Amino acid sequence: MRRLRNVKIVATLGPSSSDYATIRALFEAGADVFRLNMSHGTHDEQRARYDIIRQIEADTGRPIGVLADLQGPKLRVGTFANGFEDLAEGQKFRFDLDPAEGNANRVCLPHPEIFAALEVGTTLLINDGKIRMKVDACGADFADCTVTTPGTISNRKGVNVPDVVLPLAALSEKDRADLEFACGLGVDWLALSFVQRPADVLEARELAKGRVAILAKIEKPAAEKAFEEILKVADGIMVARGDLGVELPVEAVPPIQKRLVRKCRAAAKPVIVATQMLESMIESPMPTRAEVSDVATAIYEGADAVMLSAESAAGKYPVEAVKTMDAVARSVESDPTYRDIIVASRVIERKTIADGMVAAAREIAEATEIAAITCYTQSGNSVALVCREKPNVPIIALSPLQPTLRKLCLYWGVHGVQGEVVDRFKQAVIDAARAARDAGFADETKQIVVIAGVPFNVAGSTNILRVASCDERLLSLTDPE
Repeated sequence: MRRLRNVKIVATLGPSSSDYATIRALFEAGADVFRLNMSHGTHDEQRARYDIIRQIEADTGRPIGVLADLQGPKLRVGTFANGFEDLAEGQKFRFDLDPAEGNANRVCLPHPEIFAALEVGTTLLINDGKIRMKVDACGADFADCTVTTPGTISNRKGVNVPDVVLPLAALSEKDRADLEFACGLGVDWLALSFVQRPADVLEARELAKGRVAILAKIEKPAAEKAFEEILKVADGIMVARGDLGVELPVEAVPPIQKRLVRKCRAAAKPVIVATQMLESMIESPMPTRAEVSDVATAIYEGADAVMLSAESAAGKYPVEAVKTMDAVARSVESDPTYRDIIVASRVIERKTIADGMVAAAREIAEATEIAAITCYTQSGNSVALVCREKPNVPIIALSPLQPTLRKLCLYWGVHGVQGEVVDRFKQAVIDAARAARDAGFADETKQIVVIAGVPFNVAGSTNILRVASCDERLLSLTDPE
Protein backbone atom coordinates (compact mmCIF):
# COMPACT_ATOMS: atom_id res chain seq x y z
CA MET A 1 0.00 0.00 0.00
CA ARG A 2 2.23 2.73 -1.31
CA ARG A 3 1.32 6.27 -0.24
CA LEU A 4 1.28 8.88 -3.00
CA ARG A 5 2.65 11.57 -0.68
CA ASN A 6 5.56 12.16 1.66
CA VAL A 7 3.99 13.83 4.71
CA LYS A 8 2.53 11.34 7.19
CA ILE A 9 -0.92 11.36 8.80
CA VAL A 10 -1.45 10.67 12.51
CA ALA A 11 -5.03 9.72 13.44
CA THR A 12 -6.27 9.61 17.03
CA LEU A 13 -8.47 6.66 17.98
CA GLY A 14 -11.49 7.00 20.25
CA PRO A 15 -15.22 6.27 20.51
CA SER A 16 -15.74 6.95 16.79
CA SER A 17 -12.88 4.69 15.74
CA SER A 18 -12.52 1.66 17.97
CA ASP A 19 -13.63 -1.28 15.82
CA TYR A 20 -11.63 -3.22 13.23
CA ALA A 21 -13.65 -1.99 10.24
CA THR A 22 -13.23 1.71 11.07
CA ILE A 23 -9.54 1.50 11.98
CA ARG A 24 -8.88 -0.53 8.82
CA ALA A 25 -10.76 2.12 6.82
CA LEU A 26 -8.67 4.88 8.44
CA PHE A 27 -5.47 3.04 7.50
CA GLU A 28 -6.61 2.48 3.93
CA ALA A 29 -7.67 6.13 3.68
CA GLY A 30 -4.14 7.22 4.58
CA ALA A 31 -3.42 7.03 8.33
CA ASP A 32 0.23 6.06 8.88
CA VAL A 33 0.37 6.32 12.68
CA PHE A 34 -2.42 5.83 15.22
CA ARG A 35 -2.49 7.87 18.42
CA LEU A 36 -3.79 6.41 21.68
CA ASN A 37 -4.81 9.33 23.89
CA MET A 38 -4.16 8.23 27.48
CA SER A 39 -6.30 11.12 28.78
CA HIS A 40 -9.39 9.18 27.75
CA GLY A 41 -10.41 5.57 27.99
CA THR A 42 -9.31 2.67 30.15
CA HIS A 43 -6.25 0.50 29.69
CA ASP A 44 -8.48 -2.31 28.49
CA GLU A 45 -9.98 -0.05 25.80
CA GLN A 46 -6.54 1.12 24.67
CA ARG A 47 -5.24 -2.47 24.59
CA ALA A 48 -8.16 -3.50 22.41
CA ARG A 49 -7.39 -0.68 19.94
CA TYR A 50 -3.71 -1.59 19.92
CA ASP A 51 -4.51 -5.25 19.21
CA ILE A 52 -6.71 -4.22 16.28
CA ILE A 53 -3.90 -2.08 14.84
CA ARG A 54 -1.48 -4.99 15.00
CA GLN A 55 -4.06 -7.28 13.40
CA ILE A 56 -4.47 -4.81 10.53
CA GLU A 57 -0.69 -4.66 10.24
CA ALA A 58 -0.56 -8.45 9.91
CA ASP A 59 -3.46 -8.52 7.45
CA THR A 60 -2.02 -5.85 5.15
CA GLY A 61 1.67 -6.66 5.49
CA ARG A 62 2.50 -3.00 6.12
CA PRO A 63 4.17 -1.56 9.25
CA ILE A 64 1.95 0.79 11.28
CA GLY A 65 3.20 3.19 13.95
CA VAL A 66 1.49 3.63 17.31
CA LEU A 67 1.85 6.76 19.45
CA ALA A 68 0.71 6.77 23.10
CA ASP A 69 0.06 10.32 24.32
CA LEU A 70 0.34 10.83 28.09
CA GLN A 71 -2.06 13.22 29.80
CA GLY A 72 0.56 15.16 31.74
CA PRO A 73 -0.01 17.18 34.92
CA LYS A 74 -3.46 18.73 34.53
CA LEU A 75 -4.24 21.67 36.79
CA ARG A 76 -7.91 22.16 37.63
CA VAL A 77 -10.05 24.15 40.03
CA GLY A 78 -12.36 22.40 42.50
CA THR A 79 -16.15 22.42 42.44
CA PHE A 80 -18.78 25.11 43.01
CA ALA A 81 -21.89 24.91 45.18
CA ASN A 82 -23.99 26.03 42.19
CA GLY A 83 -21.90 24.19 39.62
CA PHE A 84 -20.71 27.47 38.09
CA GLU A 85 -20.34 31.21 38.68
CA ASP A 86 -20.35 34.18 36.31
CA LEU A 87 -17.34 36.43 36.87
CA ALA A 88 -17.41 40.10 35.84
CA GLU A 89 -14.51 42.23 34.65
CA GLY A 90 -12.73 43.91 37.57
CA GLN A 91 -14.20 41.46 40.09
CA LYS A 92 -11.99 40.19 42.92
CA PHE A 93 -11.63 36.43 43.17
CA ARG A 94 -9.57 34.14 45.43
CA PHE A 95 -8.02 30.71 44.87
CA ASP A 96 -7.08 28.74 47.97
CA LEU A 97 -6.52 25.25 49.36
CA ASP A 98 -9.83 25.07 51.25
CA PRO A 99 -11.69 22.00 49.87
CA ALA A 100 -15.09 23.58 50.57
CA GLU A 101 -17.25 24.17 47.49
CA GLY A 102 -16.67 27.47 45.73
CA ASN A 103 -18.89 30.51 45.27
CA ALA A 104 -18.77 33.85 43.45
CA ASN A 105 -15.78 34.96 45.53
CA ARG A 106 -13.50 31.91 45.79
CA VAL A 107 -12.79 28.32 44.81
CA CYS A 108 -10.33 25.63 45.77
CA LEU A 109 -7.21 25.23 43.64
CA PRO A 110 -5.75 21.96 45.00
CA HIS A 111 -2.22 22.57 43.74
CA PRO A 112 0.07 24.10 46.41
CA GLU A 113 2.92 24.01 43.88
CA ILE A 114 1.11 26.73 41.90
CA PHE A 115 0.93 29.02 44.90
CA ALA A 116 4.63 28.42 45.56
CA ALA A 117 5.49 29.72 42.07
CA LEU A 118 3.12 32.69 41.81
CA GLU A 119 4.18 36.31 42.00
CA VAL A 120 2.22 39.55 42.03
CA GLY A 121 1.30 40.36 38.43
CA THR A 122 1.25 36.72 37.27
CA THR A 123 -1.52 35.86 34.80
CA LEU A 124 -3.88 32.95 35.47
CA LEU A 125 -5.91 31.49 32.60
CA ILE A 126 -9.08 29.50 33.29
CA ASN A 127 -11.02 27.25 30.92
CA ASP A 128 -8.58 27.36 27.97
CA GLY A 129 -7.98 31.07 28.46
CA LYS A 130 -11.63 32.12 28.24
CA ILE A 131 -11.20 33.75 31.68
CA ARG A 132 -8.07 35.72 32.56
CA MET A 133 -6.99 37.01 35.95
CA LYS A 134 -4.06 38.96 37.39
CA VAL A 135 -2.59 38.05 40.77
CA ASP A 136 -2.80 40.96 43.25
CA ALA A 137 -1.46 39.13 46.30
CA CYS A 138 -0.37 35.57 47.00
CA GLY A 139 0.99 33.25 49.64
CA ALA A 140 1.65 29.59 50.30
CA ASP A 141 -2.05 28.74 50.31
CA PHE A 142 -3.89 31.51 48.44
CA ALA A 143 -3.92 33.89 45.49
CA ASP A 144 -6.08 37.01 45.38
CA CYS A 145 -6.83 38.01 41.81
CA THR A 146 -8.63 40.55 39.67
CA VAL A 147 -10.69 39.33 36.70
CA THR A 148 -9.39 40.97 33.52
CA THR A 149 -11.37 38.88 31.01
CA PRO A 150 -14.82 37.90 32.33
CA GLY A 151 -16.63 34.63 31.79
CA THR A 152 -18.25 31.61 33.40
CA ILE A 153 -16.11 29.47 35.69
CA SER A 154 -17.42 25.98 36.48
CA ASN A 155 -16.47 22.69 38.09
CA ARG A 156 -12.96 21.35 37.47
CA LYS A 157 -12.04 23.74 34.69
CA GLY A 158 -8.39 23.78 33.68
CA VAL A 159 -5.88 26.37 34.89
CA ASN A 160 -2.88 27.62 32.92
CA VAL A 161 -0.02 29.68 34.33
CA PRO A 162 1.92 30.93 31.30
CA ASP A 163 4.27 33.38 33.04
CA VAL A 164 6.23 30.95 35.22
CA VAL A 165 7.90 27.54 35.12
CA LEU A 166 5.88 25.53 37.62
CA PRO A 167 7.70 23.21 40.05
CA LEU A 168 5.60 20.28 38.91
CA ALA A 169 6.72 16.72 38.39
CA ALA A 170 6.87 16.03 34.66
CA LEU A 171 4.90 12.82 35.12
CA SER A 172 1.94 12.35 37.45
CA GLU A 173 1.25 9.00 39.08
CA LYS A 174 -1.30 8.36 36.33
CA ASP A 175 1.33 9.19 33.69
CA ARG A 176 3.81 6.77 35.23
CA ALA A 177 1.23 3.99 35.22
CA ASP A 178 0.22 4.84 31.65
CA LEU A 179 3.87 4.93 30.55
CA GLU A 180 4.53 1.45 31.90
CA PHE A 181 1.31 0.17 30.35
CA ALA A 182 2.13 1.70 26.93
CA CYS A 183 5.68 0.34 26.95
CA GLY A 184 4.33 -3.07 27.91
CA LEU A 185 1.94 -2.97 24.95
CA GLY A 186 4.81 -2.26 22.60
CA VAL A 187 3.91 1.22 21.29
CA ASP A 188 6.53 2.89 19.10
CA TRP A 189 6.31 6.50 20.30
CA LEU A 190 5.50 8.07 23.67
CA ALA A 191 4.32 11.70 23.68
CA LEU A 192 4.92 13.80 26.80
CA SER A 193 2.40 16.54 27.55
CA PHE A 194 3.20 19.93 29.09
CA VAL A 195 6.98 19.55 28.85
CA GLN A 196 8.71 22.53 30.48
CA ARG A 197 12.39 21.58 30.54
CA PRO A 198 14.82 18.96 29.15
CA ALA A 199 14.76 17.14 32.50
CA ASP A 200 11.12 16.24 31.86
CA VAL A 201 12.13 14.29 28.75
CA LEU A 202 15.07 12.66 30.50
CA GLU A 203 12.84 11.47 33.34
CA ALA A 204 10.51 9.73 30.90
CA ARG A 205 13.45 8.25 29.02
CA GLU A 206 14.82 6.75 32.22
CA LEU A 207 11.46 5.15 33.00
CA ALA A 208 11.03 3.88 29.43
CA LYS A 209 14.41 2.08 29.51
CA GLY A 210 14.87 2.18 25.75
CA ARG A 211 11.55 0.49 24.99
CA VAL A 212 10.02 3.44 23.11
CA ALA A 213 10.99 6.63 21.28
CA ILE A 214 10.21 9.83 23.22
CA LEU A 215 8.33 12.70 21.61
CA ALA A 216 8.10 16.06 23.43
CA LYS A 217 4.94 18.12 23.02
CA ILE A 218 5.64 21.86 22.84
CA GLU A 219 2.60 23.54 24.35
CA LYS A 220 3.99 25.84 27.05
CA PRO A 221 5.98 29.08 26.72
CA ALA A 222 8.72 27.59 28.94
CA ALA A 223 9.16 24.73 26.46
CA GLU A 224 9.38 27.13 23.53
CA LYS A 225 12.08 29.11 25.33
CA ALA A 226 14.06 25.95 26.17
CA PHE A 227 13.39 24.33 22.80
CA GLU A 228 17.00 23.89 21.68
CA GLU A 229 17.83 21.90 24.83
CA ILE A 230 14.59 19.89 24.69
CA LEU A 231 15.21 19.00 21.04
CA LYS A 232 18.64 17.60 21.89
CA VAL A 233 17.22 15.03 24.33
CA ALA A 234 13.94 14.16 22.54
CA ASP A 235 13.54 11.75 19.62
CA GLY A 236 10.79 13.85 18.06
CA ILE A 237 8.59 16.91 18.59
CA MET A 238 4.89 17.72 18.46
CA VAL A 239 3.87 21.35 17.96
CA ALA A 240 0.70 21.15 20.08
CA ARG A 241 -0.95 24.41 19.15
CA GLY A 242 -4.01 24.10 21.41
CA ASP A 243 -2.47 24.86 24.79
CA LEU A 244 0.33 26.85 23.16
CA GLY A 245 -2.34 29.18 21.76
CA VAL A 246 -3.92 29.47 25.20
CA GLU A 247 -0.75 30.45 27.05
CA LEU A 248 0.63 32.69 24.30
CA PRO A 249 -1.08 35.28 22.11
CA VAL A 250 -2.69 33.42 19.23
CA GLU A 251 -0.79 35.54 16.71
CA ALA A 252 2.51 34.23 18.16
CA VAL A 253 1.73 30.60 17.30
CA PRO A 254 2.31 30.61 13.48
CA PRO A 255 5.87 32.02 13.64
CA ILE A 256 6.69 29.65 16.52
CA GLN A 257 5.39 26.74 14.43
CA LYS A 258 7.63 27.72 11.52
CA ARG A 259 10.71 28.09 13.73
CA LEU A 260 10.19 24.77 15.49
CA VAL A 261 9.59 22.86 12.26
CA ARG A 262 12.75 24.28 10.73
CA LYS A 263 14.84 23.43 13.80
CA CYS A 264 13.52 19.87 13.80
CA ARG A 265 14.41 19.51 10.14
CA ALA A 266 17.95 20.69 10.86
CA ALA A 267 18.26 18.15 13.68
CA ALA A 268 16.87 15.30 11.52
CA LYS A 269 14.14 14.64 14.06
CA PRO A 270 10.47 14.16 13.11
CA VAL A 271 7.98 16.91 13.89
CA ILE A 272 4.19 16.65 14.04
CA VAL A 273 1.95 19.71 13.62
CA ALA A 274 -1.20 19.11 15.65
CA THR A 275 -4.45 20.48 17.08
CA GLN A 276 -7.61 21.76 15.40
CA MET A 277 -6.34 21.10 11.89
CA LEU A 278 -9.76 20.00 10.57
CA GLU A 279 -11.84 20.88 13.63
CA SER A 280 -15.08 21.53 11.73
CA MET A 281 -15.03 17.94 10.45
CA ILE A 282 -16.03 16.76 13.91
CA GLU A 283 -19.55 17.74 12.83
CA SER A 284 -19.27 18.40 9.09
CA PRO A 285 -18.26 16.11 6.21
CA MET A 286 -16.45 19.05 4.61
CA PRO A 287 -13.63 21.19 6.10
CA THR A 288 -13.43 24.95 5.90
CA ARG A 289 -11.08 26.56 3.40
CA ALA A 290 -9.06 28.02 6.27
CA GLU A 291 -8.54 24.53 7.75
CA VAL A 292 -7.36 23.19 4.41
CA SER A 293 -4.91 26.09 4.18
CA ASP A 294 -3.68 25.34 7.71
CA VAL A 295 -2.91 21.72 6.81
CA ALA A 296 -1.26 22.87 3.58
CA THR A 297 0.92 25.38 5.42
CA ALA A 298 2.36 22.67 7.68
CA ILE A 299 3.15 20.55 4.62
CA TYR A 300 4.80 23.45 2.78
CA GLU A 301 6.94 24.02 5.89
CA GLY A 302 8.28 20.47 5.66
CA ALA A 303 6.58 18.94 8.70
CA ASP A 304 6.96 15.17 8.91
CA ALA A 305 3.35 14.63 9.93
CA VAL A 306 0.00 16.32 10.45
CA MET A 307 -2.40 15.07 13.09
CA LEU A 308 -6.11 14.56 13.62
CA SER A 309 -7.41 14.62 17.20
CA ALA A 310 -11.14 14.74 17.93
CA GLU A 311 -11.83 14.66 14.19
CA SER A 312 -10.97 10.96 14.03
CA ALA A 313 -11.46 10.04 17.70
CA ALA A 314 -14.91 11.42 18.41
CA GLY A 315 -16.14 13.05 15.21
CA LYS A 316 -18.91 11.98 12.89
CA TYR A 317 -16.63 11.69 9.85
CA PRO A 318 -13.31 10.11 10.90
CA VAL A 319 -12.55 8.40 7.58
CA GLU A 320 -13.50 11.48 5.58
CA ALA A 321 -11.12 13.56 7.72
CA VAL A 322 -8.20 11.27 6.87
CA LYS A 323 -9.15 11.28 3.20
CA THR A 324 -9.23 15.09 3.27
CA MET A 325 -5.76 15.29 4.76
CA ASP A 326 -4.48 12.81 2.21
CA ALA A 327 -5.99 14.78 -0.67
CA VAL A 328 -4.57 18.08 0.60
CA ALA A 329 -1.13 16.52 0.99
CA ARG A 330 -1.11 15.07 -2.52
CA SER A 331 -2.27 18.40 -3.95
CA VAL A 332 0.39 20.41 -2.12
CA GLU A 333 3.23 18.02 -2.93
CA SER A 334 2.34 18.07 -6.66
CA ASP A 335 2.65 21.87 -6.69
CA PRO A 336 6.00 22.98 -8.23
CA THR A 337 6.13 25.71 -5.60
CA TYR A 338 6.30 23.03 -2.93
CA ARG A 339 9.65 21.75 -4.19
CA ASP A 340 10.93 25.32 -4.48
CA ILE A 341 10.04 26.00 -0.84
CA ILE A 342 11.45 22.70 0.43
CA VAL A 343 14.74 23.21 -1.40
CA ALA A 344 15.04 26.85 -0.31
CA SER A 345 14.45 25.91 3.35
CA ARG A 346 16.82 22.92 3.35
CA VAL A 347 19.35 23.14 6.17
CA ILE A 348 22.88 22.05 5.29
CA GLU A 349 24.44 19.77 7.93
CA ARG A 350 27.72 18.10 6.98
CA LYS A 351 29.42 16.88 10.16
CA THR A 352 29.77 13.13 9.70
CA ILE A 353 30.40 10.54 7.00
CA ALA A 354 26.73 9.59 7.13
CA ASP A 355 25.75 13.25 6.52
CA GLY A 356 27.88 13.28 3.39
CA MET A 357 26.54 9.93 2.19
CA VAL A 358 22.90 10.95 2.34
CA ALA A 359 23.62 14.35 0.78
CA ALA A 360 25.37 12.57 -2.09
CA ALA A 361 22.42 10.21 -2.47
CA ARG A 362 20.01 13.11 -2.72
CA GLU A 363 22.18 14.96 -5.25
CA ILE A 364 22.53 11.83 -7.40
CA ALA A 365 18.76 11.33 -7.30
CA GLU A 366 18.16 14.93 -8.37
CA ALA A 367 20.73 14.85 -11.17
CA THR A 368 19.83 11.50 -12.76
CA GLU A 369 16.89 9.17 -13.39
CA ILE A 370 16.84 7.53 -9.98
CA ALA A 371 13.60 5.83 -8.89
CA ALA A 372 14.21 5.73 -5.11
CA ILE A 373 16.77 6.01 -2.34
CA THR A 374 16.91 2.76 -0.36
CA CYS A 375 18.49 2.59 3.10
CA TYR A 376 19.37 -0.71 4.72
CA THR A 377 19.08 0.23 8.40
CA GLN A 378 19.14 -1.18 11.91
CA SER A 379 18.37 1.87 14.04
CA GLY A 380 16.74 4.12 11.44
CA ASN A 381 19.35 6.85 11.90
CA SER A 382 20.49 6.86 8.29
CA VAL A 383 16.87 7.06 7.15
CA ALA A 384 16.32 10.10 9.38
CA LEU A 385 19.26 11.82 7.70
CA VAL A 386 17.82 11.11 4.26
CA CYS A 387 14.48 12.52 5.40
CA ARG A 388 16.25 15.74 6.42
CA GLU A 389 17.45 16.11 2.82
CA LYS A 390 13.83 15.95 1.55
CA PRO A 391 14.79 14.27 -1.77
CA ASN A 392 12.48 14.40 -4.77
CA VAL A 393 12.28 10.59 -4.94
CA PRO A 394 10.76 8.06 -2.50
CA ILE A 395 12.74 6.79 0.49
CA ILE A 396 12.62 3.03 1.09
CA ALA A 397 13.71 1.84 4.53
CA LEU A 398 14.79 -1.79 4.51
CA SER A 399 15.25 -3.39 7.92
CA PRO A 400 15.00 -6.82 9.54
CA LEU A 401 13.72 -5.11 12.69
CA GLN A 402 9.97 -4.55 12.80
CA PRO A 403 10.15 -2.01 15.67
CA THR A 404 12.49 0.15 13.56
CA LEU A 405 10.07 0.12 10.63
CA ARG A 406 7.14 0.99 12.89
CA LYS A 407 9.03 3.95 14.38
CA LEU A 408 9.92 5.18 10.88
CA CYS A 409 6.21 5.38 9.96
CA LEU A 410 6.32 8.89 11.44
CA TYR A 411 9.16 10.10 9.18
CA TRP A 412 8.60 12.14 6.03
CA GLY A 413 8.64 10.16 2.81
CA VAL A 414 9.56 6.76 4.26
CA HIS A 415 8.16 3.50 2.89
CA GLY A 416 9.20 0.70 5.24
CA VAL A 417 9.91 -2.84 4.04
CA GLN A 418 10.80 -5.79 6.24
CA GLY A 419 13.97 -7.46 5.01
CA GLU A 420 16.17 -10.35 5.96
CA VAL A 421 19.32 -10.14 8.04
CA VAL A 422 22.21 -9.78 5.57
CA ASP A 423 25.96 -9.79 6.03
CA ARG A 424 27.10 -8.75 2.55
CA PHE A 425 26.49 -5.50 0.72
CA LYS A 426 25.70 -7.19 -2.60
CA GLN A 427 22.87 -9.11 -0.97
CA ALA A 428 21.57 -5.83 0.50
CA VAL A 429 21.60 -4.32 -3.02
CA ILE A 430 19.62 -7.25 -4.41
CA ASP A 431 17.08 -7.00 -1.58
CA ALA A 432 16.78 -3.24 -2.13
CA ALA A 433 16.16 -3.62 -5.85
CA ARG A 434 13.59 -6.33 -5.24
CA ALA A 435 11.81 -4.18 -2.63
CA ALA A 436 11.72 -1.19 -5.00
CA ARG A 437 10.15 -3.29 -7.74
CA ASP A 438 7.70 -5.15 -5.50
CA ALA A 439 6.42 -1.87 -4.03
CA GLY A 440 5.97 -0.29 -7.45
CA PHE A 441 8.71 2.32 -7.16
CA ALA A 442 10.82 0.95 -10.02
CA ASP A 443 10.76 -1.42 -12.99
CA GLU A 444 13.56 -3.24 -14.80
CA THR A 445 14.59 -0.06 -16.63
CA LYS A 446 15.17 1.99 -13.47
CA GLN A 447 18.03 2.49 -11.08
CA ILE A 448 18.04 3.11 -7.34
CA VAL A 449 20.53 4.47 -4.84
CA VAL A 450 21.38 2.04 -2.03
CA ILE A 451 22.85 3.25 1.28
CA ALA A 452 24.12 0.89 3.97
CA GLY A 453 26.80 0.41 6.57
CA VAL A 454 29.62 -2.11 6.65
CA PRO A 455 29.97 -4.05 8.87
CA PHE A 456 26.28 -4.91 8.72
CA ASN A 457 23.90 -5.03 11.68
CA VAL A 458 25.81 -2.29 13.52
CA ALA A 459 23.80 0.88 14.23
CA GLY A 460 25.34 4.13 13.05
CA SER A 461 27.82 2.62 10.56
CA THR A 462 26.48 4.20 7.34
CA ASN A 463 29.50 4.37 5.04
CA ILE A 464 28.70 2.96 1.61
CA LEU A 465 26.59 4.06 -1.38
CA ARG A 466 25.86 2.38 -4.70
CA VAL A 467 23.74 3.13 -7.73
CA ALA A 468 22.12 -0.17 -8.68
CA SER A 469 20.00 -1.43 -11.56
CA CYS A 470 16.66 -3.12 -10.98
CA ASP A 471 16.90 -5.42 -13.99
CA GLU A 472 16.19 -9.14 -13.87
CA ARG A 473 19.85 -10.17 -14.01
CA LEU A 474 20.50 -8.62 -10.63
CA LEU A 475 17.34 -10.01 -9.07
CA SER A 476 18.13 -13.52 -10.32
CA LEU A 477 21.30 -13.63 -8.24
CA THR A 478 20.67 -15.70 -5.12
CA ASP A 479 24.21 -16.05 -3.75
CA PRO A 480 26.23 -13.08 -5.06
CA GLU A 481 29.95 -12.93 -4.55
